[in-house]
Amino acid sequence: MRPLAYARVDTVDDAVATVVTGPGRAFLAGGTTEVDLWRLGVTAPELLVDINDVPLAGVEETADGGVRIGALARMSDVAGAPAIRQRFPGLAQALLLGASEQLRNMASMGGNLCQRVRCAYFRDTATACNKRDPGSGCSALHGFNRGHAILGTSEHCIATHPSDAAVALVALDAVVQTVGENRSRNIAIDDFFLLPADTPHLEHPLEYGDFITAIDVPGLPLARTSHYLKLRDRTSYEFALVSVFAAAHVDGGFIRDVRLALGGVGTKPWRARRAEEILLGRPATSQFFREAAEAELADAVPRTYNGFKVELATRAIVRALDQTIAGGTG
Repeated sequence: MRPLAYARVDTVDDAVATVVTGPGRAFLAGGTTEVDLWRLGVTAPELLVDINDVPLAGVEETADGGVRIGALARMSDVAGAPAIRQRFPGLAQALLLGASEQLRNMASMGGNLCQRVRCAYFRDTATACNKRDPGSGCSALHGFNRGHAILGTSEHCIATHPSDAAVALVALDAVVQTVGENRSRNIAIDDFFLLPADTPHLEHPLEYGDFITAIDVPGLPLARTSHYLKLRDRTSYEFALVSVFAAAHVDGGFIRDVRLALGGVGTKPWRARRAEEILLGRPATSQFFREAAEAELADAVPRTYNGFKVELATRAIVRALDQTIAGGTG
């Protein structure tokens, strides 16, 4: 039996200090990922530091019309917060589609951003995985890779990032607030997720002991008509094959502002900046939506079993934009 120690703290400073004073220590919030990985032998922490008593579970409105989401706010509470439902309905949808109700009631927002990939090879310690064991290889490259990424991949890793909420937050230009030993940082969320390149074991720019305190979502008027579309093998608890967060402002039949991000297809939550650029100033029609989608997917690298995602993602972008412009319903 592997030994595991436990500690409980109630302030950010105590949380950071408890972790940085020794190796092999990790924060524990909802535990919906951390405990599973420990049981599977994927991770081997020596001490879990329970941070659930740290008062960071609020959702506060900000002066610019945005919100500050505490890192320990539960997914279900954030999805139900009036400011989220009214100002960022696409984010609320992403949260509600992100897991089972039981998990949403436990999982924290900070933990959701830091959750590890759901690649079966990552979780199977008998297989090669560069995320788990750097330099060992990537079994998914020539294995069963139906659910794996087609954007942002490398020859070292093709695992998709699993978070639905992160897709919405990337489109909304959220900022992650962190505190570490003698430092604090504001990290743009698109920079918070790292591409695998030749270091897939490095998923975030966090240093040992860094503690996420909040996620700031700036006020964005077009987010009030945002929509989140998730395509998956079953409508119950399941990860996305393809998902799309879309928000658009249309005036006179032309797109004046637009935000797009994809899930289920990238090694990180994928901001579709190429598609956004093409759509600006264009007529709000399915023809142009498809043109922008095809341009965004032009650099896709499909593997043996996931080539269908190229067309599926293209159609999903068109559908999400149609639904968003029709009022975010459907």
